[in-house]
Order: sequence, then structure tokens, then C-alpha cells
Amino acid sequence: MRYIGGKWKAVILIHLIEKKRYNELRKELPMVTERTISLQLKELEEDGLIIRTVHTDKPPLKVEYELTDFGKTLIPLLMNIAQWGKETAEKQDRISVAVGQ
Repeated sequence: MRYIGGKWKAVILIHLIEKKRYNELRKELPMVTERTISLQLKELEEDGLIIRTVHTDKPPLKVEYELTDFGKTLIPLLMNIAQWGKETAEKQDRISVAVGQ
């Protein structure tokens, strides 16, 4: 749980199945504050789950995030948890499934 225990870490990891620029990630997670995304990304990087690449070729700076091989090992687990959540939401009246999930 250390690796995915943060409130948004699992969600961020799912979104990083494909390499993304920071701004792309922000647009996909409008419900999460910029500070929270930044802190979670920093922790995921420190834990060796993601790689942060800064491109300084020409302004403006471009920052990309992608999963490490270690980070990719979590994806099947996270996908199973997401599937369980969708199936549970369909069976429960008091739980709703977010559009686009």
C-alpha cells in the first residue's frame, strides 16, 4: 500500500499507462488540485514507479511522465480494482459510475 496509498496515486498511475506531459495529466484530472498532483508525482518518482523527463531544448520547458518497468507491474492490479469498482457500482443503487470511466 505504500506505493499506491495516496488518495490519487492509483488514478495517476492509470492515466500514465501512456506517457503524458504534465499539462495533459492536469486536464485529465480536473478534480485534483495542482499541488496534490505535483506532490503525488514526486512521491511516485521517489518510489521508482514513474520517470520524470524535462526537455530543455527550447522554451517553454516540457515535462513528461511515464511509468518505469516497476510501475508497469502495478497496472494489471489497478485495472482489476477499477473493474471491481465498476461492477460493484452497477450492482449498488447508492454508488454511481462516473461518466467516461
